Amino acid sequence: MTAIEHRELKGITIKNLIVTIMSTASIVASVMTTYFGLKGDIQDIRSSQATEAKVNGLRIKMLEAEMSLLQKQIDEIKPHQNQSIVKPIPALKTDTPALLSAIK
Repeated sequence: MTAIEHRELKGITIKNLIVTIMSTASIVASVMTTYFGLKGDIQDIRSSQATEAKVNGLRIKMLEAEMSLLQKQIDEIKPHQNQSIVKPIPALKTDTPALLSAIK
């Protein structure tokens, strides 16, 4: 009598059938493990992007508030500048060029 692994059913041995089923199960397990691992990584990336988007939104709001405050300060300074007249500094009138006069 032969072992059950060596019996044939229309050219297919039970040993080949067992090897095929075990290989298929191993491949399916590998694919599922990789799939769930990648799915978890994608969820982590998505949550970190959402957190980063919220932080960036807060930064933008703070910068806009700071910008409006600075704009108000600039608007307060502008009328004061128009009231005070700045006199230009008179140019020196010498016969010698400016660089040579600095050497003397």
